[in-house]
Amino acid sequence: MERPAGGNADLPRTVLARDVPRPALAAAVADGTATRLRRGAYLLATTGAARPSPAEARTAALARIEAVSRQLDGAHWFCGPSAALLWGLPLWRLPRRVHVVQRNVPGRGAGADLVRHRAAVAPDDLTTVRGLPVTTLARTVVDCARMLPPREGLVVADAALRRGFDADLLRRRTVETRGRGVVRARAVLGAADGGAESPGESVTRYAVLRHGLPAPRTQIPVRTRLGRFRADMGWEEWRLLVEFDGFVKYGEPAAGDPARVLFEEKRRQDAIVEEGWRLVRVTRADLRREDEVAWRVRRFVPAGVEVPDVARPGLW
Repeated sequence: MERPAGGNADLPRTVLARDVPRPALAAAVADGTATRLRRGAYLLATTGAARPSPAEARTAALARIEAVSRQLDGAHWFCGPSAALLWGLPLWRLPRRVHVVQRNVPGRGAGADLVRHRAAVAPDDLTTVRGLPVTTLARTVVDCARMLPPREGLVVADAALRRGFDADLLRRRTVETRGRGVVRARAVLGAADGGAESPGESVTRYAVLRHGLPAPRTQIPVRTRLGRFRADMGWEEWRLLVEFDGFVKYGEPAAGDPARVLFEEKRRQDAIVEEGWRLVRVTRADLRREDEVAWRVRRFVPAGVEVPDVARPGLW
């Protein structure tokens, strides 16, 4: 159960300045084969791109975690969003700082990009992932639900459930947990759904939950003249579907031909509408205004249907 996505893959290659001759390190930075991660730590074999891709940014974040571990004195375990990265869980936004939990906090290894959580952690909540000390997957998910904004915590919780983690176990843990953020964690884990297949789907669902709509069903099967498709979420009783950045799921993306992909999306959308469904499409840009996303959904509820306004304390 508790295995990082992709197995125990090696971490990105990092070097500490103390271990490399200064001229060699300066030359590597100058020619773009090394990038500064944090004070005294560098990532090797980088692309040198001004704007790294999401995969490159995630690689750099993992490398920063490794560098912190090598620089810190004393026992420490990565926690919260840093632990989620090591477990291979998706995040809505990569953390700008590295989070560690420590019983004792020595003076060395600090920095503006490091957050130390002074706490005693039960031995059963500690493990090793990719050769680094980290909180267990269950503890990591609960910590993210407590520490992160609710929509970002939901991204992590959804992904954990999708990987097969026991939802009841996570919810029981929040009942036993005390301290800051526990109300938020209970709300987030109460709303978690393993049917979300991407962070965008999780945040889209959060937008409708946050603004009082009934919880949608995820991965709704839709039969059409073109075949059977799955919609990200919706309400079957209203014949209303919501899709994040795409109307339906389908197999081969037309051999990489963008025009063909758009054409196929339009055909499938038309086929779904012909079956009496209404569709609301949501993009990442739309999610900057979650209230507007919820308003658009309400607007497509059939006339005469009374939509209950569901209060969800803790998801704010």
